[in-house]
Amino acid sequence: MFRSSRSAFAPEAVDTAKHHRVLPLVPPSLSVPEGLETRLRDRLRISRLRAAPRTFTNRLALGLALIGPGLLVMLGDNDAGGVVTYAQTGATYGFSLFIPLLIPLGFIAYLVQEMTIRLGAVTRRGHAEMIWKRYGAFWGAFSLFDLVAANVLTLMTEFIGIRVASAVFGVSYLITIPLAFAFITGILLFLKYHSWERISLFVAALNLVFIPLALCAHPDWGALGHTFAGSGWVVPGGLLSASFLILVSANIGTTIAPWQLFFQQSCVVDKGLLPQDISASRRDLMLGVVGMVLVAAAIIALAAQYLHGLPNASALGDNDVLVAIGSHVSRAAMIIFALGLVEAGLIASIVITASTAWAVGEAFDLPRSLNLKPKQALPFYAPAILGTAIAAGVLMLPNVPVGFLNLTVQVIATVFMPAAMLFLLMLLNDRELLGEYVNSPLRNALSIGVMVLLIVCNGLYGFVTVFPNVL
Repeated sequence: MFRSSRSAFAPEAVDTAKHHRVLPLVPPSLSVPEGLETRLRDRLRISRLRAAPRTFTNRLALGLALIGPGLLVMLGDNDAGGVVTYAQTGATYGFSLFIPLLIPLGFIAYLVQEMTIRLGAVTRRGHAEMIWKRYGAFWGAFSLFDLVAANVLTLMTEFIGIRVASAVFGVSYLITIPLAFAFITGILLFLKYHSWERISLFVAALNLVFIPLALCAHPDWGALGHTFAGSGWVVPGGLLSASFLILVSANIGTTIAPWQLFFQQSCVVDKGLLPQDISASRRDLMLGVVGMVLVAAAIIALAAQYLHGLPNASALGDNDVLVAIGSHVSRAAMIIFALGLVEAGLIASIVITASTAWAVGEAFDLPRSLNLKPKQALPFYAPAILGTAIAAGVLMLPNVPVGFLNLTVQVIATVFMPAAMLFLLMLLNDRELLGEYVNSPLRNALSIGVMVLLIVCNGLYGFVTVFPNVL
């Protein structure tokens, strides 16, 4: 089925200290473009921190220097579409099984993304490049097309959030969407990786605004506690109803998506992380997972407290959610929620746009790094900017079906995910590439279980959509 192109990675360097094969940072045949010197300086800075005496200050400095990919991928995962999906979930089912369900979803996200850390740190190659050169052009093009198509659709949901939030502040979306586009592409084009990452982390930290918002809204703590005891798990229509299955698929789709695999692995490579950084990268990822789960739980609890039982709760769009919060909580809460929606759209757009640039650059073997100036690597930046421009342009049209588009995109992410995970699993079991860092039998079993869960979810949802009265 798959054609292995192992020779594409030769020549390889051997790490004699670890006794495993590691791919070189830059193949000998490839000259280093001007601009990659910044990347090398960043890596040397981290190397100096590794070699420094193991004092508390030095260890803290190293830990802070290694933070980035995990936090960005998980907080970026709480995008504008995800915020509305969580709000729809709370509005539809109240304090129910969806809140405790976030904990296993967090573990699933950690399981999947941890594999990209090992793959990137050991091979020093991005995800698209690994698929393209390991399994051939056909499967590489297949995975790249899936990623780019899903990314453009997902970016549309981010601009939906920005568009709807604009109305709260009395500013036309014809102004805010171009401004957002300029910010997203501007930091991609004109900042070096380190500066891009720090600004992105600052934007991502604002994602946590939903937690104090939910706390200040005084949720029913008793009802919230009962969800973890298994009480209150009433599902109108049953577990096989179309409305329940679409929200399950959407919640899974907003937790794990194909762009996350490509983004985090490429981020690890561009940051210059090595096998000895895997433990620190896992902590970075876990911190991001905890933030993602807390934010998602806060949004569901807020919606469960004040929006549950509203007419057509499962079909609430971004604007409906904001209006409902303004009516049932306060205008201040609506403004904070709108700011959170703008932030969620911005951070997700930032990381998704970068994932497109890295994936296309890796697939076509272009010079690829956020440290490169635009004039040095226009083919690397252009596809990402074009995809973001298309998404922004669609959302500037007057009559876009925003509610339908938002939920559909989350479900599409769930549909695309099994294929993306299959490639990831095959790479993580390639001992020639990863040596001692290959997956353990337990990790393989858990990953296959996640793939089966996704396929069953997709199958059931498709079945009840075509045959709504059978089950």
